[in-house]
Amino acid sequence: MRLSSAALVVTTLMCAFSFAAQSDTRTKDRSWLIGPFTRPVDTPVIRPNPLSSFLDPVTRQAVAWEKLHTFNPAATIYEGKVAVLYRAEDDSGTMMVGGHASRLGLATSSDGLHFTTEPKPVLYGDNDAQKANEYLGGVEDPRVVQKEDGTYVVTYTQYARERQTYTIGIATSRDLHHWTKFGPIFDAAQNGKYRGFKYKSSGIVTRWDGRRMVAAKIHGKYWMYWGEITIRLATSDDLIHWTPVVDAKTGEPKVMLAPRPGHFDSGFPETGPPPVLTAKGIVMLYNAKNATHPPEGDGSTDLAAGTYSVGEALFAADDPSKMLDRTETPVFRPERPFERSGQYVDGTTFAEGLVRFAGKWFLYYGCADSLVGVATAPVAVE
Repeated sequence: MRLSSAALVVTTLMCAFSFAAQSDTRTKDRSWLIGPFTRPVDTPVIRPNPLSSFLDPVTRQAVAWEKLHTFNPAATIYEGKVAVLYRAEDDSGTMMVGGHASRLGLATSSDGLHFTTEPKPVLYGDNDAQKANEYLGGVEDPRVVQKEDGTYVVTYTQYARERQTYTIGIATSRDLHHWTKFGPIFDAAQNGKYRGFKYKSSGIVTRWDGRRMVAAKIHGKYWMYWGEITIRLATSDDLIHWTPVVDAKTGEPKVMLAPRPGHFDSGFPETGPPPVLTAKGIVMLYNAKNATHPPEGDGSTDLAAGTYSVGEALFAADDPSKMLDRTETPVFRPERPFERSGQYVDGTTFAEGLVRFAGKWFLYYGCADSLVGVATAPVAVE
């Protein structure tokens, strides 16, 4: 199931052409957008802490688990507070992106801006059934949703660095501290067709129930947008086991979003925070990489090559596979120094956490793969 580089390029170009051909049919009513986003504070809200120490259960060594970087956060509400699960990197490995072990830390806030962090990680590589999928790289880039019964469901990247493999793992919790892991989400799908397939980034569709955001059912199923390079779709009956939605002609996972030459997402789109089911449709915030060089294609001249910004797309409420609209320019982009300098030198506002809190949307994002930032927006559409 692993695509060769040549096949990936051909697939990407074909998908880009297909979506470009749809552009004339897109509605121009943009009242569906979540935004505009502004920065309520002009500083990161979560930073590395070189003093935090954790006894790694695999190596039995004390590690400074959040010494180098804290970034790419998920967000939800727990006991009336904003709770952020953030990716933290220790100082092991090589000094390069992806060269360190990652674990998930937990931070809480009563105002969404000022956070208290837990001294130990809450989700990490362990001597458990998922060790082969998570060692030495660890667990990365979470997104979190809540079930109607209060259970939290987190999707995250399982990175086995020594084998250079990665998958979307899933885990559940009642308190955000103690997690039960279930492993790669597609392992049971289609008789194991997707075992060995590299995939990451996922957002489960949510809805506002009048008090909180919960996982939404459409036509009796849960829905998830997933992937980078292209964004695809999957369904589930239980939020644990997922099956990709396939193209009837090719039998391969159906593409929802693909790169667009000359746009901010010309490099590729990547799934952002959990999409939101509204009266206008399903609103998806997604991360977008500007093209750097061929074969990625021609990038936007409004952004530096390689920059990650945030776009939005709208899908039909009764058909999550039907795209209705998509922004031509970013809705949020790196502007501040802490968003444009760090481990990822081209700059990122990498969105993974979106919560409705105190009458506003709070968007939590990774800054240059190094820090956590926040932006807010009014709630305009229910």
